[in-house]
Amino acid sequence: MKRDFKEFKDFIKNKNTAVVGIGVSNIPLIRFLLELGAKVSAFDRKNEDELGDIAKEFKEKGVKLVLGENYLNNLSGYDVIFKTPSMRIDSPFLVKAKEEGAYITSEMEEFVRYCPAKVYGVTGSDGKTTTTTLIYNLLKEEGYKTWVGGNIGTPLFAQIEEIKKDDKVVLELSSFQLMTMTVSPEVSVITNLSPNHLDMHKDMDEYVDAKKNIFKFQSLEDILILNRDNEITNLMVKEAKGSVLQFSIKEPIDKGAYYKDGILYLFGKEVCKAEDIVIKGMHNVENYLATFCAVNQDVSIEVMKKVATTFKGVEHRIEFVREFHGVKYYNSSIASSPSRTLADIKVFDKPVILIAGGYDKHIPFEPLAEEGYPYIKKLILLGNTREKIKIAFQKVIEEKELNLPIIMADSFEDAVNKAKEEAEDKDVVLLAPACASFDMFANFEVRGNRFKEIVNNLK
Repeated sequence: MKRDFKEFKDFIKNKNTAVVGIGVSNIPLIRFLLELGAKVSAFDRKNEDELGDIAKEFKEKGVKLVLGENYLNNLSGYDVIFKTPSMRIDSPFLVKAKEEGAYITSEMEEFVRYCPAKVYGVTGSDGKTTTTTLIYNLLKEEGYKTWVGGNIGTPLFAQIEEIKKDDKVVLELSSFQLMTMTVSPEVSVITNLSPNHLDMHKDMDEYVDAKKNIFKFQSLEDILILNRDNEITNLMVKEAKGSVLQFSIKEPIDKGAYYKDGILYLFGKEVCKAEDIVIKGMHNVENYLATFCAVNQDVSIEVMKKVATTFKGVEHRIEFVREFHGVKYYNSSIASSPSRTLADIKVFDKPVILIAGGYDKHIPFEPLAEEGYPYIKKLILLGNTREKIKIAFQKVIEEKELNLPIIMADSFEDAVNKAKEEAEDKDVVLLAPACASFDMFANFEVRGNRFKEIVNNLK
C-alpha cells in the first residue's frame, strides 16, 4: 500500500533538515522542503561564488548554507538528512549522524515511498536510459499521463502533489540511488549486470547488492523483470518477492518476452519484426523485450508495435551525427563501460574506427579487446585510460597477429581530427568511449555534444 503524502508533510514540518549537495536534484528538493515548513541547511563543497545565484536565492529564503572543503564536519544535530546519491551511507559523517538519531534518506527514496501513481523502476549496467524512455513512450502513447525521472527527466519529489493515482511514473535508477533504498517500485526492471562503477563501489558484490534493492522491498502483487541471458540477473529469480517475467534473445520464454527468427514475442504473441524496429542492434531488441514485459498489463500489442516501428532513439546512443566525405560519424557517448561499447560496435555491418578512453572507473578492458577486435578497423585512444586500453588491445593483437592500428590522441579535438585523417570512403567513425567522461567533461551529454560540435565543424 502506498503511504499518504500527508504523513510526510506532518513529519517534516519544523524539522531541522540537512540537504547534502546543492545539485540538479537537490535544488528543487530544498525549495520544496521550505514550502513544507522544514528548517533547511544546505551543504556543499563549493563556495558561494561557485554556487552563484542559487546561493543568493537560498540565503534570502532563510536556508543556512554550510559550504567549503570541510563542509561535512558540521553535519551534526539534524533530525533529517537528505543525502546526495553519490554519498556512501558508510561515510563517517553519516554514520555519526545516524548514531545521533538522524533519519537519513534521499529525494528518490521518499518519492517512491509516497508517489500515488504506479511506479516502473529501471536499472542495469547498460540499456537503462533507452528502456526507461521506451516504457515512458509506450505508456504515453497508450494515453496515460506519464512522468519520467530519476537519472533522466526532472526531479519528481517536488512535484509529487501534482501526480494523480491513475498517472504512471517511470524512473531510471542508478546503483548509487538504489544503495540506500528501503522501498521498491511496483514494476522493477534489471536490464543486465556487468562490472561497472567499481571506482565508487567496494567490489562487484556491493554493486550487485545495490541493484537488488530495486526489488528487495516489493510485495507479492509486484512484478520483477529480469534478463534470462545474463548470468547475474538470472540468478535473482529465486530472490524475487512478487511475480517474475523474463526476456531472452536466445530462447523462447513462456512467462515473458523473447526473440526468435527475426520476430519479437510477448507471452507467445508476435509484437513486431526486428527489421522494422527503427533503433538498430540486438541490445535494442533486448531493451524492447524488457519494455514489453514491463508494460504488459497497461499497453496493447498494437501500441507496442507502433512505438517500436517509429521511435528514433535517444540522444548520445548510436546517434547519427553527419556524413562527411563519404564517412559516417556516430555519437554513442553514453557508452561509459566496456560492455556497452562492445554492444555498440556490433551494431554496424562493418568494422568501425573507434574513439575510446576517458575517466578510469577501474573496469578491466581485456573483455573489450578479446571480443571486440573483429568489429574495430582502427582504434583511437585518449583520456586517462588510453594506456590501459592500449595494453589490453596490444596483447590480443600480438597473440592473434592482427593488423589493428592503435592511434593515440592528445585531446578530444585531436581524436576526431585523427579519425578524419584515418577514415576512407564508406567508413564509420564511432565515439563509444568505454569510460566515464569525468577526466575531461562534466558528464556524457557534454562529451557527446562536444563530439557533435567538432564533427559538424569538420572542413
